[in-house]
Amino acid sequence: MRHRVTPEIVDFAALDGFGLNLHHYPSAGTGQPDPVIVVHGAGVRSNLFLPPAEETFVDALLDAGYDVWLLNWRASIDLPPNEWTLADVAMFDHPAAVKTVLDRTGAKTTKAVIHCQGSTSFMMSVVAGRLPEVTTVVSNAVALHPIVTPLAYLKSRYATNIVGRFMKYLNPQWGLSAPRGWPKAIDWFVRATHHECNNPVCKHSSFTFGAGFPTLWLHENLDDATHEWLKGEFAHVPMSFFREMHDCIEAGFLVSNCFVPESQQRTFGFFDHHAPGRHAFYELAGYGHLDVFVGKNAARDNFPLIVDELGKG
Repeated sequence: MRHRVTPEIVDFAALDGFGLNLHHYPSAGTGQPDPVIVVHGAGVRSNLFLPPAEETFVDALLDAGYDVWLLNWRASIDLPPNEWTLADVAMFDHPAAVKTVLDRTGAKTTKAVIHCQGSTSFMMSVVAGRLPEVTTVVSNAVALHPIVTPLAYLKSRYATNIVGRFMKYLNPQWGLSAPRGWPKAIDWFVRATHHECNNPVCKHSSFTFGAGFPTLWLHENLDDATHEWLKGEFAHVPMSFFREMHDCIEAGFLVSNCFVPESQQRTFGFFDHHAPGRHAFYELAGYGHLDVFVGKNAARDNFPLIVDELGKG
């Protein structure tokens, strides 16, 4: 692992007062490097981009000369559990994060790399005109048009309503230690239906975020150390989010196998219609959802493309 520096932790408040933080990895370059904000998904944290790999995504950005800011927004498992919605995050979290980065660096603009529900909420903020200082965005997995497989759709439609009557959160950590009651029942169900590996948090993450076996990555893309590391990287996700996401899936746009590639292709078409030739869409063959960033060959296969697109902005 090459991310040797200890990050600067910058605490700040969202526009509604909710406490957030940024992990700052300063550029080693001279002058005023471009800042880039990196945004995780639901039920994880900024540490998501720092797996036990020889070269992480943070390393790739630092090597390219960027000033790197990893955002812990209100879905982060490092922050107190709360019943957030994407609208909350778009309205309150991302504008405050961008302002904090610009105030701390003195830069006039920033770039962003956004993932999963960090991507959906960030893009909501972009199209609402709340992030005019963001010049370039690289989005992974899903943006404005959440499209899932038929099985994931059925799960979203029926299981969300049933489970939501009895509990406020789902938590992949139940694979390691499930409280009595419904968490125990869910753990039994996951163990009975998911046989793709021996990592209980991996299996619970597949159950929580979609309908795949697994859902968030291809196991062949993960080395053993990263697969084990994932045990500590997934936790509480509120049912308020799943209810909101179900409404978005029903509508076909914002109002997994997490999300299918058509999700991003449709968003690309939306933006390209309004500004032809300014945007790009890439389908990363052989990759799933999160392994785009934590896969054992991600540094070779994916990071150069992302860094190149950041530079084009």
